[in-house]
Amino acid sequence: MDKHESSQKWKRIAMSFFGVIVTGFCIGAFQKANLGADPFTCFVTGIANIFHSTYSTFYIIVTGALLVGVFFVEKHYIGIATVINLFFTGMAADFMRNILDNIFPAPGMAARLVMMLFGIFGTCFAASVYFTADLGVSAYDAWSLIAANKYKLMPFRLCRIASDSVCVLTGLIFHVTIGVGTVITALFMGPVVQWFNTNVSEPFLYGHKGTQ
Repeated sequence: MDKHESSQKWKRIAMSFFGVIVTGFCIGAFQKANLGADPFTCFVTGIANIFHSTYSTFYIIVTGALLVGVFFVEKHYIGIATVINLFFTGMAADFMRNILDNIFPAPGMAARLVMMLFGIFGTCFAASVYFTADLGVSAYDAWSLIAANKYKLMPFRLCRIASDSVCVLTGLIFHVTIGVGTVITALFMGPVVQWFNTNVSEPFLYGHKGTQ
C-alpha cells in the first residue's frame, strides 16, 4: 500500500466515525425537538406497536433482518461503518440528548425548530460522509443504495424518498405520531444527501467532483 492509498484508507475510516457520531447527535436533537422522528424510527415504532413491544427490541429485530438481506444481496455495503453505527449511534444520541436536556430543560418552539433543522441537515450531511467513505453503511441505508446502484430502479434520491415514505406510512397506520420533521426528512433527505455527496463529501475524499 503506497502513501496515497494509506492516506485514503485513514481518511475513509475518519469519515465513517464522523458520519456515525454526527448521525447519533442528530437523533438526540430530533428526540429533544419532539417535532417528528426520522422515517426509520417511525417504521420500527409502528412494527413494535403491532406486537405491543418496545422500540429497542424491534430495532434489533428489524435492523438484523435488513442486515441479513444486505449480506446475501450486496454484502459490499457491510463494513467497519456498519459496526461503528451499531455500537456508537445510540451512545452519541444519548450524549447529545443529555446535553440538550441540561441546556434547554424546557425549550420553546424556536429552540425546538433549530434542533429539528440541525437534525435534518446534520443527518443528511452525516449520511453523505459515511456513504462516500464506502466502508459500510447502516442496514436501512444500504437498501436505498442497492435499489439505486445495483438494480438501477431509480436515482438514489428517489429511492430514498420511496423507502422513507413507506416507513412513514407504516408508522402512521400503526399509530405513530408523525410531525413536520418526519415529513421533511421523508421528502427531502434523498436529494439533500445527493447534494452533499456531489458538493462536499466526494470533493473532500477525492480532491474534486466525480473522481474516484
